[in-house]
Amino acid sequence: MRDVVIVGGGPAGLGAGIYSSRALLDTVIIEKGAVGGQILTTSLIENYPGVEATDGFTLITKMKSQAEEFGCEILSSEIKKLKLEDNGTKALILGDDSTIKCKALIIASGRRPNSLNVPGEKELTGHGISYCATCDGAFFRGKEVAVIGGGNSALEEALFLTKFVEKVYIIHRRQGLRAAKIVVERCKKNEKIEFVLDTVVESFNGKGSLESLTLKNKVTGKVWEKPLTGAFMYVGWLPNSEPFKDVVFTDEKGYIVADRNMHTNVEGIYAAGDIRVSTLKQVCTATGDGAVAATSAEDYLGTFQMQ
Repeated sequence: MRDVVIVGGGPAGLGAGIYSSRALLDTVIIEKGAVGGQILTTSLIENYPGVEATDGFTLITKMKSQAEEFGCEILSSEIKKLKLEDNGTKALILGDDSTIKCKALIIASGRRPNSLNVPGEKELTGHGISYCATCDGAFFRGKEVAVIGGGNSALEEALFLTKFVEKVYIIHRRQGLRAAKIVVERCKKNEKIEFVLDTVVESFNGKGSLESLTLKNKVTGKVWEKPLTGAFMYVGWLPNSEPFKDVVFTDEKGYIVADRNMHTNVEGIYAAGDIRVSTLKQVCTATGDGAVAATSAEDYLGTFQMQ
């Protein structure tokens, strides 16, 4: 029986792990992928207070080390299901069908990239289609590529790609962009970036690897084929809440509902970071969520009674 189990090893999970283990609670973080989550795909972080411009890997490495210094254990496993026992214990079924039990649970499982679900996308993912410019950008040195999306992630990674590629086409389905004004202006000033707005991807084409995109202008109806060997996808997110939906409340999109103290509808279960319903999803807000969730869990454990 652990005091606190944290699902997810991103900024929210590590923030919770630091606070929980520092409070001398028996704490374990369970992460099915690489510790850090989505932040690992971020090439530039310049708005985390007290830290000069850095990349996601560098920042998350420091967070991980700090959590481990306080005694937080990190376990690699997926979560299949969450079950509640009559005495208030939370039981997590792991990927190998084993069970880990805890008194308090912090869900910081984050979110994953959405897909367009158009012809060719699934088949060519990993063969020209990527969801991580930081990971794969260097493979397209000297080539022309597309970035699909109009938010901060799309435009920030487009800027990163200009270090390697000859040209970046930012393809967005609307005329307006959702990214911060400062990021939009940086893209507009970069000679390697060209905007293709009011445009959607109809299909990804190629035999074995990406060769072109079929595009359609939503205003004029024009359809054309654009020869490109690389496409980077930033078209929204899906919450990683599937194992918990039978236990905690979620909104219509699947994000977990939690109050300002990170309490869910179940006593002793908390949600932190990108997985919870919130208006701003940033590294600094995620770590703050984690700190609040861990503090709430500590308060709860003070009154926890095994029945």
